[in-house]
Amino acid sequence: MNRPHQLSLKDAHHIGLLAGWGRYPVVVARALREQGYRTYCLGLKDHADPRLADMCDDFAWVGMAKMGRALRYFRRHGCRHVTMAGKLHKARLFQPWVWLKHLPDLRAICCFYPHFVLTRKDRRDDTLLLAIVHEFSKEGIVFAPATDFVPELLVKYGQKTRRAPSAAQQKDIQFGWRLAKEIGRLDIGQSVIVKSRAVLAVEAIEGTDECIRRAGQLCPAGGFTVVKVAKPQQDMRFDVPTIGVRTLETMLDAGAAVLAIEAGRTIILDEPQLIEFADRNKLVIAALDEHAEMLRMTA
Repeated sequence: MNRPHQLSLKDAHHIGLLAGWGRYPVVVARALREQGYRTYCLGLKDHADPRLADMCDDFAWVGMAKMGRALRYFRRHGCRHVTMAGKLHKARLFQPWVWLKHLPDLRAICCFYPHFVLTRKDRRDDTLLLAIVHEFSKEGIVFAPATDFVPELLVKYGQKTRRAPSAAQQKDIQFGWRLAKEIGRLDIGQSVIVKSRAVLAVEAIEGTDECIRRAGQLCPAGGFTVVKVAKPQQDMRFDVPTIGVRTLETMLDAGAAVLAIEAGRTIILDEPQLIEFADRNKLVIAALDEHAEMLRMTA
């Protein structure tokens, strides 16, 4: 597990925020402001929440393939540290004529040429994100985990809802946990959905919500278990597992009954509201420890 890049006002007063989709960047921007940082935010077009403009010292939109523009923006505002928050809808990279819609600048072309043109390198999430981190480091800009600024969002170990998993659901959690860790090790996805120790759906490029919906279509009877974990090699600077009320709404619509997540390595947004929603709708949420789960599986 990567060690956090702990920052303080002494070594980084100006922070750059690269914001993707979802509520998480809004929470991070608010925390940075409360902690006294001057925050300069680039919002990914078609992803970021426009409200970020009112929460940061400066805000601008940037295209997914405008790496040179992003570097110039952060350098201009004196940001030697940048943090990344929010989801990038990677499936959009495979839409027709995507590179005409998101015309890459020269810096992006040089960075991603081995991945998208020469195809010498793969396009897995970690591969592409680490390429971005490396490109920024050439300009002396260091990426830091957003959880350094909002550590309280990392879910703590324990049963989160009034309902606990049944014996059968506990077996599904253990079964799904092993599989989810394996697909994470392969950098495929973070979530596996199971029922009666049968795999209904495995998350890939589509994301967790679409994976849950697909499981609901394949198992109209419902009652299945969603297991979402960090990768064994999880880099806390990006792509950290995140859940919120929207995740539970998707589960409820699809017929899921249980959500198992990894304590200390999963971001939980609006936890009081999330737990209230889960209890009201008789869902089960458990935050488990990887080492404890491994011991149970080998017992």
